[in-house]
Parts: sequence; structure tokens; C-alpha cells
Amino acid sequence: MPLLEETTLPQEHPPTFPVVIIGNGPSGICLSYLLSGHKPYLDTAAVHPNPILYRKLQETKHLSITEQDLEYLSEGLEGRSRNPVAVLFDTLLHPNADFGYEFPPVLQWRRDKKQHLPHLVLGRATPGGAWHAMEGSMLTISLGIWMELPGVNYRDLTNGKHRDVTSDRATPEEISSYYRNFVKLKGLQKNFVDNIYVTSVQKLCRGHEAEGLENRHSDQGDGGVGEGFEGNGVECLNNGGGGALWEVRGYQQVQNNTHVPFSLFAENVVLATGASDSPVRLRAEGEDLPFVFHSISDLGLAVSQRKLDMNSDPVLIVGAGLSAADAVLCACNSHIRVLHVFRKSVDDSDLIFKQLPKTLYPEYHKVYHMMCSQTYTNVAPSSALNRPQAVSIASSVCAKMCPKPQLSAGNMAGNGNVSLFPDYTSFPEHCLVSFQSDMKCLLQGNNSLKAFKISMALVLIGANPNLFFLKGQGQYLGQDPTKPISCTQNPIDIHPYTFECTKEPGLFAMGPLVGDNFVRFLKGGALGIASCLLKRLKKKGTLISNGGNNFI
Repeated sequence: MPLLEETTLPQEHPPTFPVVIIGNGPSGICLSYLLSGHKPYLDTAAVHPNPILYRKLQETKHLSITEQDLEYLSEGLEGRSRNPVAVLFDTLLHPNADFGYEFPPVLQWRRDKKQHLPHLVLGRATPGGAWHAMEGSMLTISLGIWMELPGVNYRDLTNGKHRDVTSDRATPEEISSYYRNFVKLKGLQKNFVDNIYVTSVQKLCRGHEAEGLENRHSDQGDGGVGEGFEGNGVECLNNGGGGALWEVRGYQQVQNNTHVPFSLFAENVVLATGASDSPVRLRAEGEDLPFVFHSISDLGLAVSQRKLDMNSDPVLIVGAGLSAADAVLCACNSHIRVLHVFRKSVDDSDLIFKQLPKTLYPEYHKVYHMMCSQTYTNVAPSSALNRPQAVSIASSVCAKMCPKPQLSAGNMAGNGNVSLFPDYTSFPEHCLVSFQSDMKCLLQGNNSLKAFKISMALVLIGANPNLFFLKGQGQYLGQDPTKPISCTQNPIDIHPYTFECTKEPGLFAMGPLVGDNFVRFLKGGALGIASCLLKRLKKKGTLISNGGNNFI
């Protein structure tokens, strides 16, 4: 991605916005909805199944949820998110969902145009974020109704489509279409700017913008907090004191691949970029070779272009998560042989498959059964690697080793009576040692090395957010500032009820960046941030403007 030159100043007097949201996926869309004057109230006709929460809600039912004490409402609630407001909002929208119930929300939404907070949502594509890039034939992990945003019923926008109890899930194509239509139906388009690439976010000081820009160009070489002019004796106050501004710079990609640079100021910046930008790498020898990929879309492209078929050498898939399982399904459904390598034991309690009900996720349990039952057993001694014929023999191991499994009646019943794929071999407790330029890979088992000829490799072991536009890639914002930001291992450290970064006032984070990887829970970030900003800016007396957003 080309970056702007640091000396480029696109606008002499950049506009200032109360809020700029970086990322236009479901996180950014939901926050835009709440900042546009849509306020949730307790539905007086509804009764929440949690009597304690219901009593609390009735105490202040005349107030919107965004005006209430979120810490008080969240107290004592439990759910599958580490963020209490995420659990609160989820139980208001989907009461007792984790117990298999489909109760209606206990909220009703009212629009107050006077409570519109001007904001801008910057995204690299049309609203929907990473959902546009996902393989369209897969199914979401969450049920379709759990993917919906407040105020628009998911099934209403998908023609009431309801498959059955085992597959009431959605394809990425359906979800991305739902998010695009949501923005249109709710009249949020004026807040969204598409095809935007943010290249720098840094803090400036109100009243010293010009000085700050000058100092930045002379003292700094990358994005981030403007240390250069704090060191010059200028104190940057936080937004609560009305002192700080953020400068957001980047470019918009327009027709003919032209890049139009921009810069703007924001009183508050929200990071809603998700976690799919930077695939985790093995750091193995040869990982940069052209036949090694880190996205399942590359497998789909190879299949669609007929570069792979049943006569090709096996595809190597590395990883034991859902992305790797999706790749296994994609390859096997196309009759392409698969070598599946993962570090964990098949009995590891942390495997995601053990957390998914079989009735809802039969295809993933199908993969898990193959991982357990179709393992590599014909272990060649490591000395065989010195013999030229060893690799050629290994290249056809998948076809020779994977006769169609004979399932017992018990196995058939326990796995949804599904047929397995014969041209699949799993390598539990194995590591990828290296990729070779002659399309070979070297695997390390407990006591042996194994070499195989492959057609392509997919390394699918997770992804990390790419916060290159922040100082030090935002590492200083993490719960452990000595380590890179990771959605699972080291999320951004936030205040639990406002989602404001503990180390950076005026900077907020939501979604996968704070550990909420499911749409069900990332909506809680929107509630926490909207509640905080509406209260804060109302107190300052600068809230609400019905004017349009002028951007580029």
C-alpha cells in the first residue's frame, strides 16, 4: 500500500470532527448508528428473564441505556466476553442466547435528531469491512440473527431465509449485503467515506496545529503521538479538558487508481479496524516462496482458475482453527488432496471444535473427526530424507494412505452420519520446519522428519491487527506494552465501561482489538463509546449539529 510522503499537506485548513472512526465493518457501522441519534430504551412491554437486571432497568426506564450507569447495569452479568458492557448489550439484544433461546430484544429504539453527534467513518471498501473479502460459500460461525445490528432484523433483509436448526447460519455474501443495506436503510451514508487508507494518526494540541505540523515534519518520521512538540514545552491536554486534537492523514483511492491525499482533525478517534489485516507467520525457512499463502481466498482462486485438481500434488494446510478447517473443506469438496499439519494434540481441550455444538456445526465436526481418525501413521525414518526417492514416494502418500474410512455404527451416530474425505491426512503434533524452492516441505514430528512434495501451502494460524499508522504500531496501547497487539494474547488496554484507551485519552478501541471477535459482542463497544462521548460532549456544551460532513 503506497503511503503519503510526510511532507505532503493536502489541505491548508483541514476540517475538524468530534469523532473519527477508522474501520467500516460492523463495529464502525453500529457506532455510527448510535452516534446518529438512535437511542435504546427499555421496551415497557418486554420482561427480561434476568430478574435482577430487569429490576435495574425499570428503575430508570425513562432514560435511554446510553444515559444510564453501564457499570451498575453490567454488575453480576456473565457471558462469553471479557468486556462487561459487551455482555450487557448482548443480553439486552439476545436474552439467554447462550442457553439456546431466541427471545426478542427487550429494547426499543427511538431517533432523536437533536442527539446526532457529527462523525466520520473511514473504510477501505464499502461498509461491511472484511466481510466483503471472505469466501462466499462458507457459513458464519454465529447464527445469522447474532450477526445483525440494532434496529434492523437480519431475516427481514434476507427474505425471511431460515434454513433449519443445523444451518441457520449465514454466508459472508449475505452478511456483507446486510451491512451495506443497513447503512442505506438507516440513512447513515453521509457519515461514511469509502476507499480510504489511513496512513498516520497522531495527537496535536489545540491552538498549536500549525506549529505541531511543522514540528512533526522536522522531528518525526512515522505516525503516532507527537512527542516532538510535547518536548518543546507545549502541554497536550486530554479531551476531557478540551485540549487535544488528533490529526488523521491518508489518501482516498478514486477512479483510475488515483490517490487523493487528505488530512483532518478529530477530537476523538475510534479504532475499529478488526484483526484480519496481518496474518500470523510461522517464521519458517522459505515462507516467502511464491507457493506459500496466508489466506484461504488464495486457495479458492487456485480452484476457480483450475490450477488445482484431483491429480495435483497435495495442498498443505497449517493450522488447527476454523480458517484451516474451512480450507480443508474447500479443498476436499473440490477433490484436492490435503496434508493437514497442526501443533496441538487432537485431544487438546483448547481446540475450537470442542466448543462448538455438533448439531449447529456438523461440517467442523466432520473435519475434527478426520483430524482424529485419518492421521499419518506410516512414519518414515529421518534417514530416508537422504534418499532421492523418499520425496517422490511421499508426494503420493495422501492417496495411498487414505483409503475410505470404515465407520462403525457408533462413529456414524456421533458424527452426524456424514461421509468423510478419503484424500486427507492429518499430522497432529507436527511443526513445519521449512519450505523448499522445489515445492517440497519438511515436517517435524515427535521423533522424525518427513518431506513431501506439495502443490501449494496455506499457513492459517491466525491474524493480528495492523496498526502501522500509530506510533510503534500501537504496541504501547496493549495490556502488555512490551508485546505486539494481539486480539487473543495482548488486546488494547481499555477502560471497561467507556472503551477509552487507558494510555491515551481521546483514543478508543472496539471489536477484535479489545478481544471481542464475534459481532454479538463487538456491539457492546459501540454502546460504551457512544455513552461516553454523548455524556462528555453534552457536558462540554458542544454536542449536536445537523450539518453535513464535509470531507474531501
